[in-house]
Amino acid sequence: MLVAVFMLFVIGAMAALSIDVVTLYTARSEAQLAADAAALAAARVLANSGATSDTVGASMGVAQARASAVATQVAEQNQVGGAYLTALNITAISFGGTLIPANPTVTVTVQKADLPTFFARIWGRTTIAVSASATAEVYNPSPSPLGAPTNPPLPVAPICVKPWLLPNISPNPGPVNPRIFDPAAGTILDTNLLGWETPNGPGNKLRTDCTPTTCSANSAPTAWRYYPGTTDPAGDFPAPSASSCTGCGAFNNFQLSIAGCVQTPISCSSPAANPVHIDQTPDGGRDAEAAQAVDSLTHSVGNGGDSVDTATGTNPPFQFLAGTENPVVLSGSLAAGADVMVSDSLVTVPVINVDTGTTVPLPGFPNVYIIGFVQLFLSPTGQPVPGSNHIHTQVINLVGCGTALAGQPILGNGASPVAVRLISP
Repeated sequence: MLVAVFMLFVIGAMAALSIDVVTLYTARSEAQLAADAAALAAARVLANSGATSDTVGASMGVAQARASAVATQVAEQNQVGGAYLTALNITAISFGGTLIPANPTVTVTVQKADLPTFFARIWGRTTIAVSASATAEVYNPSPSPLGAPTNPPLPVAPICVKPWLLPNISPNPGPVNPRIFDPAAGTILDTNLLGWETPNGPGNKLRTDCTPTTCSANSAPTAWRYYPGTTDPAGDFPAPSASSCTGCGAFNNFQLSIAGCVQTPISCSSPAANPVHIDQTPDGGRDAEAAQAVDSLTHSVGNGGDSVDTATGTNPPFQFLAGTENPVVLSGSLAAGADVMVSDSLVTVPVINVDTGTTVPLPGFPNVYIIGFVQLFLSPTGQPVPGSNHIHTQVINLVGCGTALAGQPILGNGASPVAVRLISP
């Protein structure tokens, strides 16, 4: 009888250990996944808002409020212990490193305090609690007058970079710095360029700087006129397959590299032994090709592309609205006009050094060096490229690297040169 009674407690303890502890660890893992997703989503909001490129830091507070709302929404899409989280389960959302370029961080903590037990009830324990936290970093290496970096800055290497090598010349008219970035330090020189939108008419809209016969170094580079990068399989921007984007079956490599996503990371602050190369192939229709590819990328053929929310004007933090031709809207999963964190119209474009000290207008032509990136919203009104084939753009982010950065580049998150990554746990 004593053995039987003793075995009852032993079996009960083993059952509690084997079932309730496993349940606890499973719920803990689910809570961690929810915290990770919420922190990354909030960091993505900060990255794409333009707040890290704001040299006066005035937009960070509003961006944080939006990031907090998104973090809560994302956390609520996750289950812990078989039940969806609610706003009450998000116990803390905190921000750190808000001085640029101290690399803003967001920490999200979730807790589920009412998980039921099973066999452990025989010991009087009816519920258990689990919690988890995650911290995501928003990394922009651009130096800023707001403070020195807390750590030695590293270069970035985003993917999905478009093959448009943009000279380091500001398109801003008036009394502004003629350069976008300091070519050595990567500091943002034109502090008025963030939010700048190309004016109506051809004006300074984005287009190629090549002639119908060649891309030449005989003329000086021009603001907002790009040199095409090499897009052949062995080039710097190898074209994805035609199946990677809708309606791209007849596109050439240049168009595919615009309409699709080039998976090769493109690093800034390239060493002298690793430049990027200008495509000098004669192509008199390059502007028309780019316009067609942009309309495919932005889903704006019928004036239904995504747009920049005009309520925020040209000042960060920026917000984007889903267009009627957005594939997610067409699938019925999202309403047209709804706020979206990311958009196919949001692209990364490399900025190349044009400072020389020699008689050659573009140093090293056709080998050039990336000193930063601009993140652009193409066709910010949701309309297709106009008949001029010059692309309407708005500047959403500025990421300067210069030539002084060294070390392993931080990979970007898709179309954004402002890298987002988990740093804890």
